[in-house]
Amino acid sequence: MAVPQFLKALESGEKLDYIVFDYLAEITMSILARQRSMDSALGYASDFVHAALKPHLSRIAKHGVKIISNAGGVNPAACGAAVRESVKAAGLDLKVAVICGDDMFGTVERYSEAQDMFSGAAFPPVDKIASANVYLGAFPIAKALAAGADIIITGRVVDSAVTLGACIHEFGWGTEDYDLLASGSLAGHIIECGPQVTGGNFTDWEEVPDIANIGYPIASVKSDGSFDVRKPRGTGGLVSVGTVAEQMLYEIGDPQAYYLPDVICDFSGVTISQAAPNVVSVSPAKGRGAPDNYKACATYHDGWKIVSLWMFVGEKARAKGLAYGEASLARARRKLRSKNLADFTEAKVSFFGDDSHYGDCAAENKSREVVMKLAAKHDDKKACALLFKEATGLALATPAGLAPLSAARPKPSPVVRLFSFTVPKSDIQIEIDLGGNKTIFPDAPARLYCGSTEFIAHPEADLLGELIDVPLSRLAFARSGDKGNKANIGVMPRRAEYAPYIWAALTPDVIVARFSHFNKGAIDRFYLPGTSSINIMLHEALGGGGMASMRFDPQGKTYGQILLQTPIPIPTHLLEP
Repeated sequence: MAVPQFLKALESGEKLDYIVFDYLAEITMSILARQRSMDSALGYASDFVHAALKPHLSRIAKHGVKIISNAGGVNPAACGAAVRESVKAAGLDLKVAVICGDDMFGTVERYSEAQDMFSGAAFPPVDKIASANVYLGAFPIAKALAAGADIIITGRVVDSAVTLGACIHEFGWGTEDYDLLASGSLAGHIIECGPQVTGGNFTDWEEVPDIANIGYPIASVKSDGSFDVRKPRGTGGLVSVGTVAEQMLYEIGDPQAYYLPDVICDFSGVTISQAAPNVVSVSPAKGRGAPDNYKACATYHDGWKIVSLWMFVGEKARAKGLAYGEASLARARRKLRSKNLADFTEAKVSFFGDDSHYGDCAAENKSREVVMKLAAKHDDKKACALLFKEATGLALATPAGLAPLSAARPKPSPVVRLFSFTVPKSDIQIEIDLGGNKTIFPDAPARLYCGSTEFIAHPEADLLGELIDVPLSRLAFARSGDKGNKANIGVMPRRAEYAPYIWAALTPDVIVARFSHFNKGAIDRFYLPGTSSINIMLHEALGGGGMASMRFDPQGKTYGQILLQTPIPIPTHLLEP
């Protein structure tokens, strides 16, 4: 059994008080809900129990490190029972706490009049809902730690709560210490995606050494809310201002109003500096009260989809793929009509590569190759299966140069959509189960900040003099991600002097044009003076997002790379070394 990196770090002399695990995303919740529907003992991240903990419990106990994880998914009680069984089998005295109360699956019908908090859409049919959970905060975690828990398992909490809970416990932060709570949340936000802050998913990936041995981040948090980010000794990867700044901007909206259950965070004034090689210091954030509601997310079934991949090689490879894809859809539609079934609710023939692309089939002779994706959605599972059947039957009659990309036969899969709404905190009862002793956690009354957000002046560029167009990648780092059907792109200048020119060039019109093939909604831009960064929000940009989308990139992970190719006019003297 391979030793996890966190144990290698401990045994190499690193001082770790807490190890936190973040397992959950909206897509994950729907997958775990499907597991639970088939077996009531499932619905949690089983690899947390069997791979991360069970083989290594003795070493965890030896080092006295506490474990906090949201691996409970939609069934934290079952996850807790499995962990307790493993602890007992190992003959150890580790106290396991389980935090429940986020699961609303049995009561979600009470909110059937709610509208989606982003799109305004009506509540989905209750019988189609697969999961429904509120995002809990960090104070129940701190309460469990204060009661002596060694391992804490939660259901759906905000990703940063597993870190903030430890900070609250260690430093005695209170419910109204908003600046401190925002700072601890920022620490959690920066390390929640593991190696994404130590060189993974980084713009300057070629500068990252030894990715195969990349280190996971360590955050050393101080009582004033400032913290340092580093990686374990002897590991690969890179911790730099760029890697940390990219992660700070990752998957946030308005940086002055980042809503969490315990605090409304303002990251706009945060500064990031290189303290030493592979050590970055982050200043405290600001907080402005706490929401009086929890955010809740329901996932629901909305029909079926099928996706198949085909490769075409040779001259006019894209035209060949298009002809084949359209012919397959035409045959399938004729069959649907003959069976008196409705047309596909959505159908798509899309391509990776084009007629100028040279791939592995063309290494020597420069012939072309493209990958064609044939996808469709339908309310009837059998209609989706019919499309692949017709495409396969047509394969012998297609233009020359066809090769399927997978030996496995694609199967129809559920279309799962996300519905986001709010729930009064008073509606939710949080329970902490520590070794069979159950207590109800009284959530503190919220004090929502009602003042106006401080206006941040945008940087003004001097567009006089000699200007030269250079790609944004030469001037900035960028990282993108998703929240439902929205995509965000964080852009941090490599030098503060570049910020005015980047802001002036990346106008909403320019961004709309850049993403015209993706984006269907509005675009917002936010400025962060502390790091001279820009956060860009693209609404309705992911074709439904997650498991509802039929795009190659349903989570917007590539959008930053697309934006980095944008030409930016900048004075030539600023580019001089």
